[in-house]
Amino acid sequence: MEKCAVTKDFVVNDMVVENPTHKDVDLADILGANWPTHAGAAAMILNKNKTPVEGNSNDESQPKSSNTLSIAVKDESLGHTISDYQRLIEIPGTELAIGSLVEVSDSGVCGDVYGVIRWIGIPPGISKNVLVGIELEDEPSLKNIPLSDGSYNGLRFFTCHQGRAIFVTSDRCKTDRRFTDKDSYHVGNKITNNQEINFGAVACPSISGSVPPLRIHSSDELQKICGKFKGIQGHHNSCYLDATLFSMFTFTSVFDSILYRSPGPKDIRNYRDVQKVLRDEIVNPLRKQLFVRSDSVMKLRELLDQLSSVSGLTCEEKDPEEFLNSLLSQIMRVEPFLKLSSGQDSYFYQLFVDKDEKLTLPTVQQLFEQSFHSSNIKLKEVPSCFIIQMPRFGKSYKMYPRILPSQVLDVTDIIENSPRQCFLCGKLAEYECNECFGSLQVGQVSGLECTAFCQQCLVTFHMHAKRNNHVPTKICIPKDFRIMADHMVVPRVYMELFSVVCIETSHYVAFVKSGSGPDAPWCFFDSMADRKGEQNGYNIPEMTCVPELTQWLSDEGARSINETSPNDKVLPDHAKRIFCDAYMCLYQSTDTMMYH
Repeated sequence: MEKCAVTKDFVVNDMVVENPTHKDVDLADILGANWPTHAGAAAMILNKNKTPVEGNSNDESQPKSSNTLSIAVKDESLGHTISDYQRLIEIPGTELAIGSLVEVSDSGVCGDVYGVIRWIGIPPGISKNVLVGIELEDEPSLKNIPLSDGSYNGLRFFTCHQGRAIFVTSDRCKTDRRFTDKDSYHVGNKITNNQEINFGAVACPSISGSVPPLRIHSSDELQKICGKFKGIQGHHNSCYLDATLFSMFTFTSVFDSILYRSPGPKDIRNYRDVQKVLRDEIVNPLRKQLFVRSDSVMKLRELLDQLSSVSGLTCEEKDPEEFLNSLLSQIMRVEPFLKLSSGQDSYFYQLFVDKDEKLTLPTVQQLFEQSFHSSNIKLKEVPSCFIIQMPRFGKSYKMYPRILPSQVLDVTDIIENSPRQCFLCGKLAEYECNECFGSLQVGQVSGLECTAFCQQCLVTFHMHAKRNNHVPTKICIPKDFRIMADHMVVPRVYMELFSVVCIETSHYVAFVKSGSGPDAPWCFFDSMADRKGEQNGYNIPEMTCVPELTQWLSDEGARSINETSPNDKVLPDHAKRIFCDAYMCLYQSTDTMMYH
């Protein structure tokens, strides 16, 4: 029989409550053992039937219920514990539940405050008033409601920033007037109320089917579609998700397999729900009418928040990689883009390098090669998409004050056993010497390209006293390619930059290429570029054409602007964003993306 062991440090919903008295409690003794089967998994446990819930072949892989019954034995001398509060998932007699957006009246201020319900329960004792814990949007100055960090009467019920939590009786809560009910989604045994933002006449209907990405070929053409109310509308700390989604789907199809892959036996039950919202509510409207309202994005945020281990996706500040981990890895189970020679797989690659003081404006190509060389790993195959995180730690510390995103990324030398040229004579390389990395530059050739040698050049080059103790390794060339090598130029493998996600003071924006090729124009996207109204208002997204960006990203243009504007404050605004604030660079391979 299952027992609930209450120890000295008692855990309730990942929160630790100290000092309850240790005692084992048999749940069946309290609740009985003759429960009907439709009562769910709890009935199976209490009735000594541990058959997994339908669809859950592996209990350990399933998320634990947020409504797990926790029982503590109270020592009267210690006061109340969390278990003395009867926890609820919704406010009785209303449609308000955990996760609902609400407003709270406060007679001491003009206007109400707004937030998200994080906890609901009934305090112990004779009071039957329902207590509601709310995480606020802002840090208001309230006269009649004390503020906290998710604690109440010395007990922690949830966690948020200090001064952003309040606990009030349920009669003071009502549905946020800025929202009107629109739709609902079933997630497990919960019903998530989604809401429609009331911000005027800008419509955003759902669009089913297949809509191809936009293809823009000139700055004049791009300029015509830019402006306000373009892109994805931001709401409640959503900029990390807005900028990433805009980059992934507006002008490229490299991620489109996510939109159309049929669910498999290992996919979650709500796979089609997430896919439908992503495709029909966000990607298709974005490509068809270049506008997505924030209520459509909130549907996706709520699904991801409940179906993945990444919490706070509906209201908290997050990073793009947290969103990608939730969507790609845990929900949609996308095959990782990067397959490393170490045996690991990944969706993005973090650059780890030692700072080179001689580099005043390093390129992503230089840092990319340094990182792969120092980690001594390679890729097993050419990826369809390469997401590279810049060498910065947190939102503030940057290893280099400026970084030049390389328009083209040469990945030839980091693909395991990929055919390469001898950097001296141009013939098929048969050996690689990692110790030669960074030792010299011959013409325009440098970096990892200088580590590949044919047999003859390897011997000649390493006769020098400084290099005769190097230990080269043999490159395993495919037999079929070796036969053709004498009759062709060994090709190099390139990937094209299509987006740069930037961050400044916790706000994410994106530069996105509107087509393929070196001359395709770039646009700048900000999901919260402007705002209509104050607390009851809404954000206005904006797309801006940046015709100068292609020139700025060229070696000559970048060098010129770096030399003429040594102070960041005098840089053009968009130049400062892309050189100083780059957070993540996204590259695609037009040759391999069609096969994924």
